[in-house]
Parts: sequence; C-alpha cells; structure tokens
Amino acid sequence: MQAIRLAALLAVLALAGMLGWRVYQDHHAPREPLPELTLAPLAGQAAFDPADIEGAYLLNVWGSWCAPCRIEHPVLMALRAEGYAIYGINWRDHPDDANAFLAELGNPYAGIMQDVNGASAQALAISGAPETLVISAEGEVLTRWPGPLTADVLRNRIYPALDRGARR
Repeated sequence: MQAIRLAALLAVLALAGMLGWRVYQDHHAPREPLPELTLAPLAGQAAFDPADIEGAYLLNVWGSWCAPCRIEHPVLMALRAEGYAIYGINWRDHPDDANAFLAELGNPYAGIMQDVNGASAQALAISGAPETLVISAEGEVLTRWPGPLTADVLRNRIYPALDRGARR
C-alpha cells in the first residue's frame, strides 16, 4: 500500500514538474525569430508579409482536409470577431478545396499563404495541422500550440502570449 502511494506521489510530482517546465519555457525561453517564408498567396485571398504586420498576431496552419481544423474554426472566427489579427498558412491543400472550406465556414484570416507541398513545415518546425503560433510585434515566435485551439488553450497559452507580444 505504501509503495502505491509513493508511486502515485511521484507521478503527480513528475506531471507538475513537466507542466512547470512548460510554463517556464513559455515565459523565459529565448524567443526564436519567425523564419522567412516565401509562399504565394492562396488564390483569391489577401497575401501578407510578416515583416509588414504591426503588433502581435496568430499564425495558424490549417487544411480543408483536416478534421481538427474544422473543429477549431469557430474558435478562430470568434477570435477574429474579438479583433485579434489572424494570418493563415493553408498547408498541403488544393486551393479550390481551401476556398470552399472558407466559403462554407467563414474566413477568419487577414491574409492567407498557400503551401501546397508542405515546404513550410521544416522552416516553422510544425508537426501538422492545425498548429497555431503567436508572433510578437518584433517577429518572434512566443509560443505555439499543436492541435485545435480550445477555450483552455486560449486562456492558458494564447492570450498570455498575445499580451506579452503586445507589451514589448
């Protein structure tokens, strides 16, 4: 019985340590610059150049084929309605499919670049779609979230990073 309690305590301490390390990294790790991206705009959508964006913003990697992207899309629409700047990279997708997705669900993006071949994955160190990066006004990656955005992720990761990015 004592061994089970000790194992449970060690598991809780290990989990707390991992979570604490992640919070420390988000707040104290050196900020990496957003790599230069040479992508074309998604057909029919506004282009963007990260160097021209003022203030902190979200960079969201998505695809019309991606079921979790469809799940997170209402969250992105709500963020856009709240006035947050969101830019997109349509990843490994056909332009017609991407535009049909946006026509059906709405377009939260101020600008969208097209990455048909997935070339940006290595430069951005992304693992798949969806993935969202918070970029500071100085063009630094403040935090990233692999997977769909949720209310908890917004509250605990995205909003604090956007606040830090806007204050610098």
